[in-house]
Amino acid sequence: MTPSKFTPYQWKLFGFLSVATFFEGYDFIALSQILPNFRAEMGLDKSDGALMYGLINIGTIVAYVLIRRADSWGRRRVLTITIVGYTLCTAASGFAQDPYTFTVAQLLARMFLIGEYCIAMVYAAEEFPADRRGLVIGLMQAMVSLGGVVCAGLAPLMLQTDLGWRLVYFAGVLPLILVAFARRGLKESSRFVADVGTTGQSRPFTHIWRTPLRKRMLQLSLIWGLTYFCTNSVIAFWKEYAHTEAGLTDGQVGTSITLAALVSMPLIFYSGKLMDQIGRRKASVIIFSFGSLGAYFCYTLTGQWPLTFALMLGIFGVSATMTVLNAYGTELFPTDMRADAFAWANNLLGRIAYVVSPILISFFADTYGWGPTVSLTAIGPVLALALILLWLPETKDKDLGDTAAV
Repeated sequence: MTPSKFTPYQWKLFGFLSVATFFEGYDFIALSQILPNFRAEMGLDKSDGALMYGLINIGTIVAYVLIRRADSWGRRRVLTITIVGYTLCTAASGFAQDPYTFTVAQLLARMFLIGEYCIAMVYAAEEFPADRRGLVIGLMQAMVSLGGVVCAGLAPLMLQTDLGWRLVYFAGVLPLILVAFARRGLKESSRFVADVGTTGQSRPFTHIWRTPLRKRMLQLSLIWGLTYFCTNSVIAFWKEYAHTEAGLTDGQVGTSITLAALVSMPLIFYSGKLMDQIGRRKASVIIFSFGSLGAYFCYTLTGQWPLTFALMLGIFGVSATMTVLNAYGTELFPTDMRADAFAWANNLLGRIAYVVSPILISFFADTYGWGPTVSLTAIGPVLALALILLWLPETKDKDLGDTAAV
């Protein structure tokens, strides 16, 4: 069957949303890249830096308050708010003169950014043909990874300038201003208009708990949490393991990260198309299995090249598992509650593991080492895959009206 063709507006929308999601990866890597320099300038020790990092990540949970509004205010209005808010908070981060201002600015930036990312995924599900929905969601997730690769490549150069870590944030403001300007051509989601209208019904915070959707939301929350517990730490602590336990030098670590990121990118870009070709469930088996193997081998192998290959699988798993879960998270709920349900499952409940994982792993790694501690998290994607196969239906090629009713 010939794949559906995109309209001119869909191509423009895809480009706009891709640029928006690019900064989710850029911002995530930016913080890890500038943290040592920021700590040195502000006179913070490692524990202060870890606490600041954890506080900033709370923004990914607080993003719920914005995302749920997309069901009442509309997708376009909330996406506009998140883009403008993230732009202003990114600029404020670069101007921060103390760690407190920086932490608040980054927490708010992360809130707006994750809100932007989630609404972009909802747009992708609602505005593109059913037979290419996985492809679009996958490509947008791949843009997150590309944003991380670009930041990882440019940040070391920007840190050497007079502006130092501040330039990493200032450099992102101009493209964000252009995105904020380009959003004037953005239309409200056609699915939202058809199913809900120009504005939706404002519901209480706990409304979903009084509906039959509660079960599906909790199932996805657990799957997301099991996945996040592994994926939010497997890349973050790999450099620590490679240095202290595998004996790699700074040069070897840099080479391995660069090669692994570059080799994994085509696989990440293909993951969404794979879901459209063989279905969500079969693709999940491949993606989650490779992700789990990558996470395990990243912290058990030694030697630069075996570890580089493992890191490639790890990077692929971190990104591609999100492609699967973003597809399910947007496909399995009705339009009038899609954003709220997605935010409950991902941001409020699923990301508890996202925040807790680095804290627990850092604590146990002091006693048992990075390798034994982080390698255990590889069981998370395995358990998540088992639950996907047990609980979640196949949604390949199905209209959103049908997938929400499965």
